[in-house]
Amino acid sequence: MLDFRRAAAHTAQLMTAQVKICGLTTPDAIDAAAGAGAVYGGLVFHPKSPRFVALDEARALAERMRGRLISVALITDMDDAGIAALVKTVAPEFLQLHGSETVQRTAEIRARFGLPVIKALPVGEAADLAGAADYEKVADMLMFDARPPKGAERPGGHGAAFDWKILSDRSFRKPWFLAGGLEPENVARAIMLSGAELVDVSSGVESATGVKDSARILAFINATRFHASLSQQSA
Repeated sequence: MLDFRRAAAHTAQLMTAQVKICGLTTPDAIDAAAGAGAVYGGLVFHPKSPRFVALDEARALAERMRGRLISVALITDMDDAGIAALVKTVAPEFLQLHGSETVQRTAEIRARFGLPVIKALPVGEAADLAGAADYEKVADMLMFDARPPKGAERPGGHGAAFDWKILSDRSFRKPWFLAGGLEPENVARAIMLSGAELVDVSSGVESATGVKDSARILAFINATRFHASLSQQSA
């Protein structure tokens, strides 16, 4: 299993919230994320996503991340054969389950493939957090992402947000990411309202759908650093 101390040490030096840049599709985007101080880099394997990468392409991208970003493979309700091929070809450090995987299925994937798992849960209101306790028993980390619009063909990457304040008084046993609608202009406020220690962004750092923008990546991470400085001043 991955040693989480690597990410923790990086965070202590740079920011309060660890940053995951998801939907990376080019070497330049990886370089921008790593250079700006992101901790995690996400590769998307949902075929209907504009950020989808094929296995051979993903293998090269994951190699570019190695030692610079913790590589995360985002999958949605993928079968064992698909996961096995992905793990063998890409060798990600985390699997992010972003579909309708049950608690049992989450546990099976973690046990079968020997990789730490992030389970994403769609959130629209406080009641949607009720299932988190069961997933905490089987996943290494959670992600609270905005519930996708009705009729959407993919579970994330829509730029939608939910009321971050519903997380502010919650306590979870496992580390968790805040996701959905985050961008350089609002991430500091999102961290302050939710108490998030990890944040995930995709469309919020793009210049066009699926196209990562190095300036926005840097601005996003700088915004989390700005939040850190505000917290220290008010302490």
